[in-house]
Amino acid sequence: MADKNPGNAMGAAGRAPTADRADAIRNVVLVGHSGAGKTTLVEHLLAATGTIQRAGRVEDGNTVSDFDEVEVRQQRSVNLALAPLVFNGIKINLLDTPGYADFVGDLRAGLRAADAALFVVSASEGVDGLTRMLWEECAQVGMPRAVVITKIDHQRAEFDEVLAACQDVFGDGVAPLYLPVITNGHVNGLIGLLSQKFFNYATGTRQEKEPGAEYAAQIEEHRGALIEGIIQESEDESLMERYLEGEPIDTKVLIDDLEKAVARGSFFPVLSTGTGVGAVELLELVTQGFPAPAEHLMPEITGLDGDAVRGVCCDGDGPLVAEVVKTTSDPYVGRISLVRVFSGTLRPDMTVHVSGHGLADRGHEDHDVDERIGTLTSPLGKQQRTIAKGVAGDIVAVAKLSRAETGDTLSDVERPLLMTAWSMPDPLLPVAIQAKSKADEDKLSQALGRLVAEDPTLRLENNAETRQLVLWCMGEAHTDVLLDRLARRHGVEVERIELRVPLRETFGGRCQAMGRNVKQTGGHGQFAICHLEVEPLPSGGGFEFVDKIVGGVVPRQFIPSVEKGVRAQMDRGVVAGYPMVDVRVTLYDGKAHSVDSSDMAFQIAGQLALKEAATKVPTLLLEPVDELAVVVADDHVGSVMSDLSSRRGRVLGTEPVGTGHTLVKAEVPELEITRYAIDLRSMSHGTGSFQRTFLRYEPLPPHLASKLAAAD
Repeated sequence: MADKNPGNAMGAAGRAPTADRADAIRNVVLVGHSGAGKTTLVEHLLAATGTIQRAGRVEDGNTVSDFDEVEVRQQRSVNLALAPLVFNGIKINLLDTPGYADFVGDLRAGLRAADAALFVVSASEGVDGLTRMLWEECAQVGMPRAVVITKIDHQRAEFDEVLAACQDVFGDGVAPLYLPVITNGHVNGLIGLLSQKFFNYATGTRQEKEPGAEYAAQIEEHRGALIEGIIQESEDESLMERYLEGEPIDTKVLIDDLEKAVARGSFFPVLSTGTGVGAVELLELVTQGFPAPAEHLMPEITGLDGDAVRGVCCDGDGPLVAEVVKTTSDPYVGRISLVRVFSGTLRPDMTVHVSGHGLADRGHEDHDVDERIGTLTSPLGKQQRTIAKGVAGDIVAVAKLSRAETGDTLSDVERPLLMTAWSMPDPLLPVAIQAKSKADEDKLSQALGRLVAEDPTLRLENNAETRQLVLWCMGEAHTDVLLDRLARRHGVEVERIELRVPLRETFGGRCQAMGRNVKQTGGHGQFAICHLEVEPLPSGGGFEFVDKIVGGVVPRQFIPSVEKGVRAQMDRGVVAGYPMVDVRVTLYDGKAHSVDSSDMAFQIAGQLALKEAATKVPTLLLEPVDELAVVVADDHVGSVMSDLSSRRGRVLGTEPVGTGHTLVKAEVPELEITRYAIDLRSMSHGTGSFQRTFLRYEPLPPHLASKLAAAD
């Protein structure tokens, strides 16, 4: 591992790295909060292997990962980006993910495509709540992990403090492999704790030396903890006994056990990097300690009928099973799909079956189609480098799959298969938009369709009640990026408008009303009179129509006409234009004419009767009430409960969830939570999450009802 000779570390600049077998591939996702240095770390690793001539800078907008114009302007990652390189004959697919919570969709896609994770932590900022949540998520699925402390040469860097924080937050099995040597704020090199060698970078190249005596106590302390941690994870049960008896343990044995423990996901080494320091050590860990694709558990695979399929493994000669982990649409290039090949081999010009299921509620229709693969490429930023094939375990880009969307499965035409979708959070921030012009309106539908195909965290809603087009997003930053892409990539200008929450109306009491529709014209006239009694029903009671006609005063054939007219008026509302609910309407009397009565005449009479009833008793506006299930760190429970109460919410109770988290349940009006996704993130420092479920309609407070009625 890191204490071995790095050998031939250089890759080939300009050529696409390739691999012919799965054991020569490592898929590694970089995760961490925004600003931790993930993109900069990718640049240093690419430069260290000769993949690029010189590392770019986020501030200069010339990095490989952040090539999207939005990323260049905002100086932060918003997309999943692939950066392949070669080190010691191993192809490493680095997956750079966004660190901001709004772009968790791309982060989850990176976790799906990877076999191991590098948790990037800044030496000047430490560990945030989101990084801790991601660590727990990876622990649940047993993903191998390592920690990289970046920016150790930053003027505010506190390596020891951040290391202690990582060990405290991430738990057992977290230990450093190297200690940085810092003199007067300058990082000279790293001390390998297993080899007890000093790797000096002061001259710009890696030189091996003996560490100074002044580091002896520090080395002994950390080395002892590291060795004990490795031995605890060793499969050789006698190793601990020999160590406690004072027997020296061979360094090669320790390294072999370390590599096995890292690959199993039971030990988590900590490395550190700075400008020009630590890249080789990190690459050694990735190639020697992280698992190859064949060692990582395959996602569940089923047939199109949902029956589980067994026996599929990471084999280039096996049945084709690949997954679209990222989709981008370019007006000039077309659709490009980033694909992880889990089994089989993907080749240009082959025909594959494309299956997409399970996201219909977000605008992704279920589909099963056959498509022809176009050119296969290995992307490096904007550059698409042609390759001959994508073997099992590799990640490649496929051009012009017109129907494939993020999350879709590619498989053999003769044996269509489906991979179980990965977990994706619900978008909970509704944003109403409208086109700025008629020309924009004509292009809007197609542009939104492309955005939905790219982004499974986006949900598109055409609300028939409010007549608004609503984008359900992850947060404000997500919204801004989507609107920016509509304008700059697709040429569609839209504007945000105030979101309308669909309300309801109901009667506040019982009354009787008459609908009189009597009109005489030159020919057949209209004659229909009906007497109705209306009364409110309990919440959720819906609509009841009761027929109490006796003596045939309203002919049988016209009683359904009255009900039809009443229902039509209820749909339109009687006061503020909102649908009416929870009402019982009783038809108890009326009159008809042998010539002038008709179906339409009695429909109109029913409508008029309902309108008259609204003048006799108060009409109430009802608002939708949701049940919220909020999961938040224990430290923020009090703030969340106080905030929910201020939103006219009723807290139902709390219960512990996992370690250090609490579930808060409450009933809250929808009018008060349209921006709750943003507010909760602020209150919980990005660690809170919630789900909402519609419960019922309740009367709106009079002062709010009058305000909304006046606005309408």
